[in-house]
Amino acid sequence: MSKHPRNLSSKTKFHIRFFFRKYPALPYIFKWLCISLIIGALVGTASAGFLQSLEWATNFRENHIWLIVFLPVAGFLIGLLYHYLGKEIEPGNNLLIDSIHDPKEIIPFKMAPFIYLGTIVTHFFGGSAGREGTALQMAGAIADQFSKPFRLNSNERKILIISAIAAGFGSIFGTPLAGAVFGLEVFLIGRIRYNAIFPAFASAILADWATNLWNVKHTHYHIDIVPKLEFMPVLYSILAGIAFGICAAAFGKVIHWIGSSFKSKIKYPPFRPVIGGIIIAAAVFTMGTTRYVGLGIPAIIESFKTQLPFYDFALKMIFTIITLSAGFKGGEVTPLFFIGATLGSALSLIIPLPYGLLAGMGFVAVFAGATNTPLACTLMAIELFGAECGVYAAIACVVSYLVSGYNGIYAKQRIGEMKGKT
Repeated sequence: MSKHPRNLSSKTKFHIRFFFRKYPALPYIFKWLCISLIIGALVGTASAGFLQSLEWATNFRENHIWLIVFLPVAGFLIGLLYHYLGKEIEPGNNLLIDSIHDPKEIIPFKMAPFIYLGTIVTHFFGGSAGREGTALQMAGAIADQFSKPFRLNSNERKILIISAIAAGFGSIFGTPLAGAVFGLEVFLIGRIRYNAIFPAFASAILADWATNLWNVKHTHYHIDIVPKLEFMPVLYSILAGIAFGICAAAFGKVIHWIGSSFKSKIKYPPFRPVIGGIIIAAAVFTMGTTRYVGLGIPAIIESFKTQLPFYDFALKMIFTIITLSAGFKGGEVTPLFFIGATLGSALSLIIPLPYGLLAGMGFVAVFAGATNTPLACTLMAIELFGAECGVYAAIACVVSYLVSGYNGIYAKQRIGEMKGKT
């Protein structure tokens, strides 16, 4: 009788070892599912709070246009905050990408409240910026705090940050599949890190679910007409993709050049957003419209419904480049959606495709070229607009990705595989 428990224990241990030899991925799945649950819940909740705050700030500004007069003052305060208390987190998204390539110090948690505050202030007072940068930085700062408690090694920390990026992107736009692939695709051009696939997808899906639990609504878009897949529509899609790629490359080159100019001409960093704020505020009141500040969601929706003029995309590009180059906070992606969608809508004047389809193609393709993430952007088109436009969106995204070269908005991206090389 005394041997029976020991014999049973040894058999149990044998069966457990056999089970895990037969299913070796189970410990990995269990571990990363637990981590993804925590990341998803926290990042999804953070995204929900940020989206609600951003909606309030946007509505309040649009009802009190005079607030834009104080954009230079707001810029000075943001500049002071980052110059004296946040120098180590100033690189923003590039710090996240650097941490994936070469993990060193834990990303400071203060990145999350600093970027949140900076972005809300930027939008409240009329800067032209997005929201993806904020979501990614909040997610990365939150998730990396668990590296030490979970005793993650260097490679596991890379997976953690990829998963955080996926969760932030997927929850802020309501596109978990695109978010997962974006996290896998964005840091290394031409390659995907397959050992992070499960954590990235799990984190993105769970974060999107958490955001939805807070009853936060995402913007919906609709493409009315998608032509039958034939030679001429495909050819027109390629031509449109070339235009989107050129636009993406121009945005990437100019924003880096203007940013360098601000740094070289204005040595004291807090003064840079003051000058940028003066330019933006003067332009708004001179033109008599707030169409090109903030996220620009109304104009994006309009681009799917009617043919827009060519100057819309150019003006949004100018407003966004000045805002972000000067040191205001936010992201580039939603402005890139605006630029791409309005450019696509305008291209319907010369490219015989439905303006709604061209707007949708531009929405994702300019983003694909500017971030070097064609797969994520193709999935985003399917999630946002429906599978019917998938082939056309894929053509535009791939062509834009190839045409844009290496002029991306993220300076710390590395090249895994050269574009067009075999």
